[in-house]
Amino acid sequence: MKAVRTDRELECPGMDAGLRARGVELVTLPDGIPEAELMAAVTDADLILMCYTPITARVIEAARKLKGIVKYGVGIDAIDIKAAMRRGIPVVNVPEYAEETVAEGAFALMIALAKRLPAITAAVARDGWIWPEQRWLGRDISGSTLGLVGCGKIGRSMARMAGQGFRAKVLGFDPRVDTATMRDAGVEKVDDLHVMLGACDFVSIHCVLNDDTRGLIGCRELACMKPSAILINVSRGAIIDEAALVEAIVAGRIAGAGLDVYSLEPLARSGHPMSALFDRDNVILFPHLTFFTHEAMRRLEHDTLARCFEVLDGRPVTVRSRDPRLRAQTTGVEFR
Repeated sequence: MKAVRTDRELECPGMDAGLRARGVELVTLPDGIPEAELMAAVTDADLILMCYTPITARVIEAARKLKGIVKYGVGIDAIDIKAAMRRGIPVVNVPEYAEETVAEGAFALMIALAKRLPAITAAVARDGWIWPEQRWLGRDISGSTLGLVGCGKIGRSMARMAGQGFRAKVLGFDPRVDTATMRDAGVEKVDDLHVMLGACDFVSIHCVLNDDTRGLIGCRELACMKPSAILINVSRGAIIDEAALVEAIVAGRIAGAGLDVYSLEPLARSGHPMSALFDRDNVILFPHLTFFTHEAMRRLEHDTLARCFEVLDGRPVTVRSRDPRLRAQTTGVEFR
């Protein structure tokens, strides 16, 4: 049996060792590998593991022995699932390993910006001390309003931290989640995104990336936000019109942003669409690592290995995600 794992920069020693212990020939490939090179590598692969690298229809077609595709992570927008379904190849992700972890990461970005931590720590590192001048004023989470764009498990965890933990008012926009479910999570459902954005001191994005959400937060939406509002995104970069966001930040039309995800990864200090946001004390650019904790990685490696062994043993692959793109599969899967 042969497995090809892309994105080897994401170190998963337990996962790699577990596959090799089962006698699997494991080939690891770097992030950003050209499609043609990936096609050549998977020609005789039984299993593809991916995190960020696109698994296109051409890659799937080139893998003549392929038995399954495992996303070691959550987002599946880089996999051509329809192409896999045409060949009866199951696709699965690992949706439950970092729900609390990523929510904690989003909250950390939010509170760091609210308390002006990047600006103040940079000033102290430069000058040795600062005094309580007006320019260093932060704000409280308590009594503020947080708006959630997406109220799935991660969004609802964020709501609990902000609402129950810090006594913020929490609003939510998510056409897929009903009023009762939001209410049980301490979230007030708002059906109009623009109305919600205008009411919020903080906005945190937690929806999946699909055709409906791509570019969901654009010029019009950013214009609805308060000039004092802070935007957080730990979901997918392409949910935001990033050019519009850069313009809004540079022009001071919103107060700041905490970002962990980008349409084009990795970031670069020059020549990247987001380069203008480097070295701004009202912006945190985090390198897609809000998921990366000891505990979450143990869960990720454990669950990924379980899915891999199902594929390699010829058993139905357990799909726990509620994403309709995965739930549309009819071959080689069982739903939990």
